[in-house]
Amino acid sequence: MTKKEQCEFCDGPVEHRAIRAEFHYKGETIFVDNVPAWVCTQCAEQYFDAPVYKRLEEIARHRRQIKKTVSFPLAEFEMLNAKA
Repeated sequence: MTKKEQCEFCDGPVEHRAIRAEFHYKGETIFVDNVPAWVCTQCAEQYFDAPVYKRLEEIARHRRQIKKTVSFPLAEFEMLNAKA
């Protein structure tokens, strides 16, 4: 992908960034920091060049070696409706 290409979903412009990628592999999700990606400036759709995607697959295959775990608050979507 080049800077002149547009998003496949909204036709917005894409730009090259380093992102925290959410990568799904064999029913699991891992997050990888500082991944080079093309990101739509309108809808935030992410695109990866083929070598980057292959590297993400390689990282995911070795996910048991990941040492860092990040935790975060997780709410239920229906949580606020129960109080209404």
